Amino acid sequence: MSETMQDGATIEARDRLFVRLANLGIAAAVVPYPAHDTVEEGKRLRGAMAGAFTKNLLLRDKKGRLFLFAIHEDRALDLRTLHSLVGANGRLGFAPAERMVEILGVQPGALTPLGLINDMSGTVTAVIDAALLDAEQVNFHPLVNTESIGLRPAELLMFIRSCDREPMLIDFDAASGSNRALP
Repeated sequence: MSETMQDGATIEARDRLFVRLANLGIAAAVVPYPAHDTVEEGKRLRGAMAGAFTKNLLLRDKKGRLFLFAIHEDRALDLRTLHSLVGANGRLGFAPAERMVEILGVQPGALTPLGLINDMSGTVTAVIDAALLDAEQVNFHPLVNTESIGLRPAELLMFIRSCDREPMLIDFDAASGSNRALP
């Protein structure tokens, strides 16, 4: 499937996403964003777009439990120790692209916590970088990688909660790796 929204399921999911955001009182503008494959390429293409930008990773533990990490685009994670911060069973590794499409309804390159709207069974645990809460706006793909949408951090948390799950907020900068209290 092309990330240009030619797939009917993607169009339907995107429509549901914007209805959900409107029902939550979130009025976020959609900005065209050239398709890209890497964070570095995205930095070059976005120009003067406001807000913090993320990289999003779908990781799984040894038992197959899935974690969607939304972290600041410049943050590096240590996959050897990351499992201890989120209570995973053993080291985390990348989930297959097929699982991303099957559960979250997004293609690689368009991964976003907004895809949780498609995870009807609550399979994926949302892990949010606490540093993102300090931003005025955090940008994500609205299920396709040819657009960006900016949300206030509180709106992101509200959306995740509307998907019947509590986001796991991790302060990666803290030496202890302890969880930060959610607003």
